[in-house]
Amino acid sequence: MNDYVVSVLLGIVEGLTEFLPVSSTAHLRICEAVFHLDLSDAYWKMYTIVIQLGAILALLLLFTGRIVNFIRTFPRGENGDRNVFTHPLSLTLIAFVFTAVPSLLLTKLIGKHLESLILMAWALIIGGFIMWAVDSYASRSDPRTHEVEKMSLAQAIWIGICQTASAVFPGTSRSMATITAGEIVGMSRPAALEFSFLLSIPTMIAATGYDLLKTLHPKASEAAAAIAPLTMNAHRWIVLAIGFIVSFFVALGVVEWFLAWVRRHGLAPFAIYRIIAGSLLIVAVIRHWL
Repeated sequence: MNDYVVSVLLGIVEGLTEFLPVSSTAHLRICEAVFHLDLSDAYWKMYTIVIQLGAILALLLLFTGRIVNFIRTFPRGENGDRNVFTHPLSLTLIAFVFTAVPSLLLTKLIGKHLESLILMAWALIIGGFIMWAVDSYASRSDPRTHEVEKMSLAQAIWIGICQTASAVFPGTSRSMATITAGEIVGMSRPAALEFSFLLSIPTMIAATGYDLLKTLHPKASEAAAAIAPLTMNAHRWIVLAIGFIVSFFVALGVVEWFLAWVRRHGLAPFAIYRIIAGSLLIVAVIRHWL
């Protein structure tokens, strides 16, 4: 298939799935397998990272107003009832630390799982059932936290710890882990989703930045073992730009749509989709082995 068409399709997949609770990692990995992309090629590794940056840029653009307001009200908050540890900016950074530290300590374990389609399939299925059960229970109870501005330190720490699962088990989904974790500790869907988006900003910037650094400046041993060193030409720059731009604009629409959807509906359709997609992926992998 033409590289430009592949880039458009991958950009659409990344933009659609990065912030929905369905795992962009799993969907990109499936697409890469379908399109027979060489994942040992440094270019395609970099490409996957760069199109994620397009989605991050869309999120930053949409949340600029909220972030500026948080900075303006730091540390007392909009209503003067926050402090340096409980302000939304602080809670976001604290949750990030409780995600980043375990993820760094488990780097080798994470690397072993990144290419496993079977593991991603089971993560999709199990995560789907967990999200469905938690969201169904939460919809019948009265949440005690309806706004990010009212979150507690304990809630932020819990969400940060739970988000580690999305790094250790690709296919879990950062969005699924944070929204479900928030609902478990009494947050409303909109509040949990907004905090999920806020936490995605430092998490994705750090994760993609780290991956990009490893790809562009590998260790000597890794560089020697690389099958295809990173080389760029006009064609590759165009393919990269297409994926970045498509990912940006698709994510721009998806984030706003998802925020509106969650305010009115539950997460059951996404849970069902995860279960079906994971099941189909297991069948596909087994058939390929046979």
